[in-house]
Amino acid sequence: MRQLLRVTASILLLLAADGCSRRGKEEGGITVTFWHSFVASTIPALEGLLRDFERDHPAVHINAQYVPTGDGLIQKLVTAIQSRTAPDISWIHTDFLDKLVEADALLPLTPFVNGPEGLSGEEYADIYPPLLEAGTSGGVLYSLPMEATSLALVYNRGLFREHGLDPDRPPRDWDELRQYAAALTADHDGDGRIDHYGFFVPVFPASGELNIWMTLQWTPFLWQAGGVEFSPDGSEARFNSAAGVAALSLWKSIYDLEDFSKFGIAHDLGFASGKLAMVLDGPWNLPRYRAMKDVEWRVAPLPAGPAGRATYLAGEQLVIFRQSAHAAEAWEFIRWMLRPDIQAKFSIASGYLPVRKSVTQLQEYRDHLATDPGLAAFVDEMPMGRSRKQVGHNRVEINRALAGAIEKATLGKSDPKACLDEAAETVNALLR
Repeated sequence: MRQLLRVTASILLLLAADGCSRRGKEEGGITVTFWHSFVASTIPALEGLLRDFERDHPAVHINAQYVPTGDGLIQKLVTAIQSRTAPDISWIHTDFLDKLVEADALLPLTPFVNGPEGLSGEEYADIYPPLLEAGTSGGVLYSLPMEATSLALVYNRGLFREHGLDPDRPPRDWDELRQYAAALTADHDGDGRIDHYGFFVPVFPASGELNIWMTLQWTPFLWQAGGVEFSPDGSEARFNSAAGVAALSLWKSIYDLEDFSKFGIAHDLGFASGKLAMVLDGPWNLPRYRAMKDVEWRVAPLPAGPAGRATYLAGEQLVIFRQSAHAAEAWEFIRWMLRPDIQAKFSIASGYLPVRKSVTQLQEYRDHLATDPGLAAFVDEMPMGRSRKQVGHNRVEINRALAGAIEKATLGKSDPKACLDEAAETVNALLR
């Protein structure tokens, strides 16, 4: 009983001390509100990051609040701007940047970058160019990356072996992706239902929040075929070119040969359960794959298309709102986040990719990559990463139109060319 009382007293003292610390920050320090949409598997890494920042900056407390991603995040941000309850900082997809710029809700970051507490020219040039391009709207820098993401192929080596495929040789091009998908799709028990599916074709309802995820995964296939989304000046849709038709036809052919409409599980659950052999995914899900003890998985580059290899290099970015009363502290958090040592530590803990090229030269990071082939595979893809073009103020609506074409061609079994042409008409009207 005495031991129990001592333990209880110790816990109460710790709680009281923590409470005093929090009250001290709220009463004598500054609280910076930060909205984000980090997935559950990376929340522990985020929490560790914020503890490190607060340790280095004891007068500043980061009040991190989770907000569902996709259309829900931009809708909540717009509502908060209108009611003057916007956060100090938010983590956003750059596809939402145009809406916030149009609302004049953001502070340009160039004055911070060039200020006395800013970044040197060498530090700024060290950030991967596609990430800077993505944070720029109308020639003005409004956001800087918190982390980087890419897209690769994750495959189940055990299923490869079971179906007579070399587990150390993933598909290298589109033809092999189609062949492997067919070889890995099977009804083993003869009950008329497919037991294993070769490849998760990432088609989702165009009207739902995952339409951006669908277009993000399709765009690298467009690039691999030699296509682009828009004309160089951003005035006209170009995704309905022959390259776009080839990319959508590839997805449609695999969808049909697998009879994929009968698969009703999310890609990560399907992969973890052993029902899926290949999925497209990003580095943010590496903590989830690492927790899969019964699946022998590996990460490989995206299969090459007729014009070669390509993937996207994107990343959620940080913006500072005009309504913020703590813009200087918000900038200090962004600047601290960009430090190479912080980027390396966060990448190792979360699976996200670093935003600065010099991180890959840090010995600590190189040593870790030697023991983490999954993260190393994503890092190796970074030089071939491209940014998705910022156009106008209707990127959300453009995504939805393009997603509608993908959905209609696959689920609706319509002609890919006709679907893309119809979407291009809608997009061109938006661009005008």
